[in-house]
Amino acid sequence: MDAKITLSFDEAVIRKAKKYADANNISLSRLTEFLLGKVTASSYKSIDELPVSDWISELSEGRMDYIRSSDTRKTMRKEYYSKKMLK
Repeated sequence: MDAKITLSFDEAVIRKAKKYADANNISLSRLTEFLLGKVTASSYKSIDELPVSDWISELSEGRMDYIRSSDTRKTMRKEYYSKKMLK
């Protein structure tokens, strides 16, 4: 059974990921599902242990900083809407 989620990415990353998905005849949703499936199927203890392929590096621009937070849902929702209001 499929479930919907909302994710936020840099626009340049989304454009490149869509192009990659189109070239490989797969939807962006299925590509994301595939990648998350691969990550969660293994026993990686941190994101730094993930084997990042060259094509993933090509999808991103520049240095990638992973932001880890232990914020509550309420805090994250408040931050999300405050950023949305600035646009």
